[in-house]
Amino acid sequence: MSLSAAARRPVLADLLAQPSSRAKAFAVDAALVLTGVAFVALLAKVSFFIGPVPITGQTLGVIVVGAALGSRRGAAALTTYLLAGLAGAPVFAGAVAGPAYVLSPSFGFILGFIPAAFVAGWFAERAWDRKPVLAFVGFVAASIVPFLVGVPYMALILGVVVGTDVTAASVLGAGVLPFVVPGLIKAGFAAVLVPAAWLGVSAVERRSRR
Repeated sequence: MSLSAAARRPVLADLLAQPSSRAKAFAVDAALVLTGVAFVALLAKVSFFIGPVPITGQTLGVIVVGAALGSRRGAAALTTYLLAGLAGAPVFAGAVAGPAYVLSPSFGFILGFIPAAFVAGWFAERAWDRKPVLAFVGFVAASIVPFLVGVPYMALILGVVVGTDVTAASVLGAGVLPFVVPGLIKAGFAAVLVPAAWLGVSAVERRSRR
């Protein structure tokens, strides 16, 4: 067994869905991925358009989906989410979707959701999601990932496509500073929600053993 496999711990989805065959495992994984897509799409509609990039509930959804499904299924869910939006499904914030969304200043953040979900799942697979303090640290780390992709992408679109005069100050003001406090709040909420789910699962397991 490899070191990475040995280090992996079950995530919430592993306990809630335990298929007995490979075919059933594929069906369960597909169902979990689609559920993750729907969850992020729902939270995307909780949005506040303050500039070229809106404040939305998407990041909370990405964190929770990644932690609940694990790194592999979480990344698959956000990849499916991105592809669904590019295909025209109304899953992004606002009513705009389709291939032209790649020219949106916020599209880079959606690209960044894929590795962000993977990171959240990676921490969950090492049991960081079971205690609020560790969960908060891991979820903050995952929340930073979309900015690593989204901010440069936003600056590129604003400068090349929109024709805006892009400066360091304007980029920080449009794509970073407004999201710091909301991001911490969302990470904190997830750091309460996911460990609470683990407590619920543990309580059910204790009752079933009696």
